[in-house]
Amino acid sequence: MDASAVIDTLTPLVPGASYEAGKSVDFATIYVPPDALVSTCRALLETPSLRFNVLIEITAADYLPREPRFEVVYHLLSIPNRQRLRLKVRVASNQTDGVVPTVQSVWPAAGWPEREVWDMFGIVFDGHGDLRRLLMPDDWEGHPARKDYPVQIRKAAQTYEPLEVTQEEFRANLERDRLRRSH
Repeated sequence: MDASAVIDTLTPLVPGASYEAGKSVDFATIYVPPDALVSTCRALLETPSLRFNVLIEITAADYLPREPRFEVVYHLLSIPNRQRLRLKVRVASNQTDGVVPTVQSVWPAAGWPEREVWDMFGIVFDGHGDLRRLLMPDDWEGHPARKDYPVQIRKAAQTYEPLEVTQEEFRANLERDRLRRSH
């Protein structure tokens, strides 16, 4: 099933949602507006001709300086229909528009991958009950997969001793990188 067939099936099921076919070389890709994400996912799961019953992955991409800056990407699988689908949601970088609803009500397994995306990119999943660090330490500042995240350590790799930086050196490197980016 290609993207246009999926869109044709979804359009009457989710009134008011405007879908867009995306370019892809492997399987169907459609863009979904953030406000219609949960209802679209529910329709993808419950419609027998679609029946995307497995959420394989949630990830994101940062397209700085483009706005909307981020795309949250969902990879879905329909085991009964032997099909795959990629959903993409465009997300702005500001706090009011940079929010995507959680899809845990449709696929409960979405909890951990949504936490990973929040941890790495800072994209907030509205309604997520446990949105906290998963991959980075609790006291980590920022979201390291963002394109504007500062590189903190500029030192050649040494295999004979561990890389250790004092707190003062770390803060100085961070401040130097912030100043360099602002010019």
